[in-house]
Amino acid sequence: MLKHFILFLKGFSMGLANVVPGVSGGTIALLAGIFERFVHALKSFDIEALRLLCKFKFKEFAEHTDLLFLTVLLSGEVISIFTAAKLLSYLFTINNGIYVWAFFFGLILVSVYFVGKTVKKFTVFNLILMLVGAALAYGMSVITPATESDNPFYLIFCGAIAICDMLLPGISGSYTLILLGNYKLVVIDAISHIDLKILVPFGVGAAIGFLAFSRFLSWLMKNYGDQTTATLTGFVFGSLGFIWPWKNPQYATEIIGDGIVNEVRDSHGQPVVEHWDKYLPELDSDTFIAIALMLLGILTLAVIEKLANRKKDNEKPKPVSDITNEI
Repeated sequence: MLKHFILFLKGFSMGLANVVPGVSGGTIALLAGIFERFVHALKSFDIEALRLLCKFKFKEFAEHTDLLFLTVLLSGEVISIFTAAKLLSYLFTINNGIYVWAFFFGLILVSVYFVGKTVKKFTVFNLILMLVGAALAYGMSVITPATESDNPFYLIFCGAIAICDMLLPGISGSYTLILLGNYKLVVIDAISHIDLKILVPFGVGAAIGFLAFSRFLSWLMKNYGDQTTATLTGFVFGSLGFIWPWKNPQYATEIIGDGIVNEVRDSHGQPVVEHWDKYLPELDSDTFIAIALMLLGILTLAVIEKLANRKKDNEKPKPVSDITNEI
């Protein structure tokens, strides 16, 4: 029972990370030691799974798909997404969201080390892949966002792309939704108000992306494990560009008649963020609080990693000599 509760908390943490723009649930899964199992479990929903289900072999189906693992994990993630959406919408109104960004910046910064050390051999090629991953992730942080759209086909596309990025450590599905113009529409408005006209097509796209991309990622990890991990480490490092705490939103504008510049607003009357202007903070009380939260993020992950290593050490079989001495 305790094992399942811990798994639920890992899923809850993944959901929380996926709601925060710039933070990836895949990063949390990687750090929690469940990323590979998660990907392989998603990939197992194949023709064989369908055959077992059609023959009403539910026990074999559950074993084939690692169903209990997925059910507990995804339950935590879904509950987190729906409960955290309203809380985060409030937290981001406090001091421009700097405190939230700062905590996750520290968390992701130290995760670069913990993810990177899982690469078994740092070859020149792996280092190049790491740099490429970092460049791709950072590049996404400077792309101009699209405008909001509630077109069902566009929502399906958004769901498929965002869910792929939620699976990838370092690539934020939430930030991808910002780039696609639909973050507020989906994450803040639709989830908070259970708007099925938005959530259903988005969910269809997410399911398609989930099943297709998980198979590809599972194949990569099985055949090119070190190279894949090196690239993911780069993604995690490059994602720091998303969540630099000190930044001001720059809103999109359009020119209307007679050269008048008008601020672009979404369907709910809110200004659309075109990009973020990053800046260095002044040394004031808000900055010191943000730095303290950043250090808290670093410390949080360091403690989790230490506890995880202690658990692994306890689970290792004792040497024969130690058992003999105990006898």
